[in-house]
Amino acid sequence: MDSLKKTSILIVDDEEDILFTLKMLLKKHVGHVYTESNPFHLPRLIRQYEPELVLLDLNFRPGATTGEEGLDWLGRVKEMSPNTRVIILTAHGDVETAVEALKKGASDFIEKPWHNEKLLTTILSTLELITAKKEVEHLEQVRETLNDQIQAMTGQMVGQSNVMTQTFKTIEKVARTDANVLILGENGTGKEMVARAIHLASDRRKEVFVKVDVGSIPETLIESEFFGHKKGAFTDAREDRIGRFEAAQNGTLFLDEIGNLSPASQSKFLSAIQNMVITPVGTNAAKPVNFRLICATNESLNEMVRQKTFRQDLLYRINTVEIHVPALRERIGDIPVLIDYFIRLFRDKYQKSDLTISAEAVKKLELHSWPGNVRELQHAIERAVILSDSNKLTAQDFSLSGTDLELDEGSSSDLNIQEMERKLILKALQVHKGNISKAADDLGLTRAALYRRLDKFGLQ
Repeated sequence: MDSLKKTSILIVDDEEDILFTLKMLLKKHVGHVYTESNPFHLPRLIRQYEPELVLLDLNFRPGATTGEEGLDWLGRVKEMSPNTRVIILTAHGDVETAVEALKKGASDFIEKPWHNEKLLTTILSTLELITAKKEVEHLEQVRETLNDQIQAMTGQMVGQSNVMTQTFKTIEKVARTDANVLILGENGTGKEMVARAIHLASDRRKEVFVKVDVGSIPETLIESEFFGHKKGAFTDAREDRIGRFEAAQNGTLFLDEIGNLSPASQSKFLSAIQNMVITPVGTNAAKPVNFRLICATNESLNEMVRQKTFRQDLLYRINTVEIHVPALRERIGDIPVLIDYFIRLFRDKYQKSDLTISAEAVKKLELHSWPGNVRELQHAIERAVILSDSNKLTAQDFSLSGTDLELDEGSSSDLNIQEMERKLILKALQVHKGNISKAADDLGLTRAALYRRLDKFGLQ
């Protein structure tokens, strides 16, 4: 009831005794009670006080009994402030007019003379519904804002290579459906970003996106975390709690590292996902759920099925559509695009508006093997931006762990840029066994651009 202390009521009646009585009765329960005997002041008072509820008499002129005046003012209130609720005050037995008022948008009616208990119940119930609706609308706005903020924090999916273009097309197609999606890829490739992109392009984008790292939840807590529990279901269950399946209601549930799910839990998950029904721990009451399921893993689930550590029927259930997110070494041509994106991102973040990067530094980054994929590249650039004292990042600003791409045996450590480019092209042709289209795609070039370089370096 504390929430009702923030609400306000406007009472409009031509009888001063009624105004006084209602004000004394209601001021204990709501924040503000305003009264007015002249209905012509209604427009000004609604603009001034913005009441959640108006109590409106039907007749104001002496001797009037038709209720036409009150119905007219009801229409004006609903036109001026559609979200303002109106309860009609009507004389005993004038039910026909009260019904007409309901058809014109009134929430309820109260007969004069009234019983205080019934009147309070009617008014407070209406205010509680108004408050609940506002809270829901507020939560929806917060959720939309959080989705926007999360999208901004997680960044954008960047890439121009053919393999990424195909990934984008698949995301666009699958987002329009409710099909379960399995995202495969190495750590750092951006599997969560793919999941969020699907969610934000779907019909569920205004609903919640619930991410769960399956591997971070102890086996003993899996059932409670996902299915929820009732108070007293076990020692530490001090209150009812909904699980992740229910928390994702009408939205998207993203299960990261699904391969870490134990065989015992896999059976329970299969039943829940297949039937869209869950049973919280400590109760026999089943609850229907409705969510879009997206899973991700860096494991080979097919190999786990062969080893009997992952259920084949669960795999079939979660991978209606399978999306493979390529490793960065599989899309070398996207590295300059990613570098440009991250430079702009961190240039703004760390207020270094004039910061650029040298061609030598770009080539160094292109030749790195990037075992940590896009995430490693992002961290390397952010670290360089933070530590650099110059307005141009050079190759010396990047201290990279791991190995560089092996262009061929006997590579020199003092290659110039053109020689590095020639050897990178040779490596791409070697990897793809002379397939020009695939080599050009990996290099981020068109076939025509690659042919020009082959001619330039005498490689045709």
